Amino acid sequence: MSDESRPTPAQNPVAAVIPAAGRGVRLGPGAPKALRALNGTPMLIHAVRALAASRHVSLVVVVAPPDGAAEVKSLLDAHALPDRTDFLVVPGGESRQESVRLGLDALPPQYGTVLVHDAARPLVPVDTVDAVIEAVRDGAPAVVPALPLADTVKEVEPATVAGAPEPVVATPERARLRAVQTPQGFDRETLLRAHETVTGDVTDDASMVEQLGLTVVAVPGHEEAFKVTRPLDLVLAEAVLARRRLNDGF
Repeated sequence: MSDESRPTPAQNPVAAVIPAAGRGVRLGPGAPKALRALNGTPMLIHAVRALAASRHVSLVVVVAPPDGAAEVKSLLDAHALPDRTDFLVVPGGESRQESVRLGLDALPPQYGTVLVHDAARPLVPVDTVDAVIEAVRDGAPAVVPALPLADTVKEVEPATVAGAPEPVVATPERARLRAVQTPQGFDRETLLRAHETVTGDVTDDASMVEQLGLTVVAVPGHEEAFKVTRPLDLVLAEAVLARRRLNDGF
């Protein structure tokens, strides 16, 4: 796309969709994972603030549990959020894919770039958010932040009994592998077409765009954009926040 034909930031405002309707069973019983406290503040609020920290993001849509939209709206109202960013809460569906689609359906028409972000990645740095947005605005239909793998990866034949030994069938070349994070960024029309076309179960939205035959590009991710899934991840997230308070004064 030439510089003359590429939309300017003002012509292509950015909205973010945060699906937060899951229960988070690996963190144990209790509140949905997105509502678990991290340094006294729900992870969802940290995630919303992380995306709203980007000056490019002017709308954040939070997709709440189907019966919890009022609770999530009250939660957002109770916490300080940037005045320059609009916030919207909509009820989600039974699956992540359905929840993202419901969030997309709620977007006003002027938003041409859409981010989809895991509420369980509450500490993503603003530089990562901006890098994803910039790559979409430069013409990529779909963008993911990603990190090289530190560990060797083995492909195995899954065991039919939990805990049983699993035969290794291949060792993929580690240099070609990346661990994908969020926010993932999209041209809005491309993402809508993916949700209308791909009906099978997927683990992320970028894989839906891949199934359309389009190229997904990766930009550098960040080690602090990890997913809080297990109790140990909460300990690590608290440590990151403590370091940020020490370094930044908040």
